[in-house]
Amino acid sequence: MTASSHRAVAGSTGRGRRRRPLRTAGIVAVSLLVLIAAGAGWFYFKLNGNITTFGADGVSPQRPAEGAGGQNVLVIGSDSRSGGNSSLGGGDGDVGRSDTAFLLHIYGDSKHAVAVSIPRDTLVEIPPCRLPDGRWTKPQHNAMFNAAFSVGESAKGNPACTQNTVEKLSGVRVDHTVVVDFEGFSKMTSAVGGVPVCLPKDIYEGDLNPNRRSRGERIFAKGPQNVSGQQALDYVRIRHGIGDNSDIGRIQRQQAFVGSLIKKVKDQGFNPGTLLPLANAATQSMTVDPGLDSADKLLSFAMSLKDIDLHNTKFITLPWRYQGERVAIVHPAADTLWADIKADRTLDGKNAGGPGAQGSPGPSPSPSSGSETGTGTGTGTGMDISIAVYNGTTKTGLAARAADQLKSAGFTVTGTATARTQGHTATTVEYGAGKEAEAKAVAARFRGARLVPTAAAGVKVVLGTTYASEPTLESPASSAPSAGPSPGSSKIADSARSADDNICSGLSYG
Repeated sequence: MTASSHRAVAGSTGRGRRRRPLRTAGIVAVSLLVLIAAGAGWFYFKLNGNITTFGADGVSPQRPAEGAGGQNVLVIGSDSRSGGNSSLGGGDGDVGRSDTAFLLHIYGDSKHAVAVSIPRDTLVEIPPCRLPDGRWTKPQHNAMFNAAFSVGESAKGNPACTQNTVEKLSGVRVDHTVVVDFEGFSKMTSAVGGVPVCLPKDIYEGDLNPNRRSRGERIFAKGPQNVSGQQALDYVRIRHGIGDNSDIGRIQRQQAFVGSLIKKVKDQGFNPGTLLPLANAATQSMTVDPGLDSADKLLSFAMSLKDIDLHNTKFITLPWRYQGERVAIVHPAADTLWADIKADRTLDGKNAGGPGAQGSPGPSPSPSSGSETGTGTGTGTGMDISIAVYNGTTKTGLAARAADQLKSAGFTVTGTATARTQGHTATTVEYGAGKEAEAKAVAARFRGARLVPTAAAGVKVVLGTTYASEPTLESPASSAPSAGPSPGSSKIADSARSADDNICSGLSYG
């Protein structure tokens, strides 16, 4: 071999040696990408395997119409002792129970949100609900709100029944329902490294369990602290030893906790490193409706919240008052709240800017605009509005009395009868498609009346004990809409909590 050919061979060998590390690095990089992609695929597969859904066949066929914008998510906290919850101090037995529920409205502009807590002791009408064997129950009147989740007495509870009940009492269509049990909640708080909370006083074991015969050891010191796992559960469950020992006070602390959790997640960043461990923890003990039955859907929903400012994330309790040992809904304040949510208006009555959102009510249409939107609502008369009147109480002759008063006010009464049940507290005005404006004109004549959309045609009044105690119609002036947000809106806004509020403020009622 000549020297030149030897150099050529040596050169080619050298070039081969120089390229080999590059080829090796390329292979390693590709291998890493494959492993990362495979790992991500495995993780998503794992999340999908975690998710449990409840059947849509339990959702009522009679549902409110869609609102003007945004979406509504019902969040239910389950405290049964089934499965992994048995060691975390849930309710007695294997029947699914719930003492915590709120309806989260995410506004159409994706920059505002409000969570409306519904007290567990609220007296409501539970509509027909589907049992595990496929049969449907009869309606329950003046039932406690949390009883809806236990209809059928299954270990997983009855989230569809709670959804039906929320839609019935609010007239708001629920887009998604999520149930989180004790185990899932515990794991979520640990996944984010704990949640900052605050206690207005020292808390002892006896405060958590009033059946103890002694105060026990101190489990929380007064003031701010970080909690996770079992400690976080103990914090949100405490009812006794603070304020008036009520569920209302507990709701305020739960709202503060959720706000603090949201702030913690936002501070860590809406990125896969934060969301994926949190999603893994949540989905392990989460039950969702079929619309959120995959990891992609859940993570997409979580990412839709990233642009909502903490100050624009509000918490409110459904307007309430004590009725004996139970809680009654306060009207018309609650009606104003639900109306604002349906119209995609913020708590202070402002247009949130979502597609199709409605602003504050404007001047009344003139009577010439038609009977459906004009004469009943604008003038305060009942001209061209036909009503059927039912007595929903045990007081005899009430339907006839109301019918006479309505006729004198210009309404057309098509008939009177006794309602199927006589346990109604509030007067309800049920209305079919296209009759909402007429129903509002009728409801304005009855103190504390509730509007209830139904599949049946026309307008129907079911009298409650609020009318029986004072059987007179309200002034027609109360039916005229104002030019701006109603007084009820500003009062509700003033009582709301924001996610950026001081964690030590407003922690108990009473």
